[in-house]
Amino acid sequence: MKTIDKYLFQALDNYPYSLEETIESLDYAFSYDSKNTMVLCLYGRIQAEHLMNYEEAKSYFQEALAINIHAFEVYPHYLQTLILNEDYEEAQKLIDFALTIKGINKSVIFVKKAILLEVQHKFKEALKVIKQAKLYSIQHDYDTGISDVEKRIKDKVDLLKKKKPKKEKKDSKKKSK
Repeated sequence: MKTIDKYLFQALDNYPYSLEETIESLDYAFSYDSKNTMVLCLYGRIQAEHLMNYEEAKSYFQEALAINIHAFEVYPHYLQTLILNEDYEEAQKLIDFALTIKGINKSVIFVKKAILLEVQHKFKEALKVIKQAKLYSIQHDYDTGISDVEKRIKDKVDLLKKKKPKKEKKDSKKKSK
């Protein structure tokens, strides 16, 4: 095993529970190989998930993908960052591209697409994409995550359905007067 792998595994093992140790291990790994996509991805995740510095995170993810377009570990985190940063068009373009890459976990990408549609309040489209995610899923553990996203979207649809009758009641009261 290479030294960089040792430090990368330490960083992954410490993340997200000990950020100080994660950063220390990442810095060592980065000093051995500044073009390691896993290292860059984890730096990006820290920026996005803990520091909410989405622009900085995006630069780490972009650098990783510039080094290796097949750095599959980057896509889900980069997409989540784009969605949180409200870079919806950029996220859609990345999704479209990612779905063309041989070997990528398409189920994960379809879930990110559903989340993108969800934040844009396109719930019916999001539920259709969830079906695609289920069709491409080959990991039982990930099925729970898909179901959680589906349930959240359905709950939002139900929430909107509950609001609409109230408006209709108000409209019918106005008409009866």
